[in-house]
Amino acid sequence: MRRMPHDLPAWVAELTDPRRARTLDELADRLVPLAEHAIDVSRRLQGLLGELNGPFGREALYELVERLKARVDEAYGEISAEIAASGRERAERIDAACTRHVAGPPGPDPAPPEAEVLAARLRERVAEEVGPLIDRQRQAAAEQVGARARQALDQAVQIMLGRVEELARCTTDLVHEVLPLAREGLELAGRITELSGRARRAGLGPITPDLGAEAARTVAAFEEAVGRLELEWSGLGARTATVKAALRGAEEAAFSQVSAAMTRCVEELAPAHAQALNEAEARAMTLLRELSARP
Repeated sequence: MRRMPHDLPAWVAELTDPRRARTLDELADRLVPLAEHAIDVSRRLQGLLGELNGPFGREALYELVERLKARVDEAYGEISAEIAASGRERAERIDAACTRHVAGPPGPDPAPPEAEVLAARLRERVAEEVGPLIDRQRQAAAEQVGARARQALDQAVQIMLGRVEELARCTTDLVHEVLPLAREGLELAGRITELSGRARRAGLGPITPDLGAEAARTVAAFEEAVGRLELEWSGLGARTATVKAALRGAEEAAFSQVSAAMTRCVEELAPAHAQALNEAEARAMTLLRELSARP
């Protein structure tokens, strides 16, 4: 059979395999790394089981919900800022209209001081009557979006936690199935360590037939168990990555659900919001004409 490039040289087994040991000291020394290997793979497997089960603890679930709420609050803040900006834009247009109304047609000469004073008075009066209309509309629109966001968030959290709970049940079953294998590896490491100690206490000289036979059986059990543990560890690593991806997917789906609800609410409110701002601006222009017409 052709040796693959990743195969180790033949002398490696000659110097490490307990079944090829010739003396008791060699047997004791060669059994130690096997016990360490069994402990290592068992602990790695236990570590993955802990990592797999970690996201379903009480604190982790609390952080998951709080993270979703924080993201929704941030998105709501951006929408509220856009609503406030639309109100400021109208207020700035009204303010500019006051200045233009007093200044008259554009020309090369700057507006006289009395015109600036009159414009300031007009702006103040218009702001007193029209400003609250714009502020109330901005607040009403933001409150409606906020109410829709809270309702959608409650629903999204329930769906997300339901999915997480379903995933947790499957994960718990997997942990209960794999955990005995990790314990088996630790128990095997204990037997190997005990056998190494007996070989060392037996003194110097060649290996006795009964100790050699027991060592051969132990090494065979080690190869079978560690091979199974390594395979389980590899598969569990892939499963852990899948579970993490599923949790991220559940969170993203929940956020998308709330974000879509807020977007629909903004789209539904947009015509009425624009109409209310138009009416406030029209009221400002009417008031401006009325004030300017007074003696």
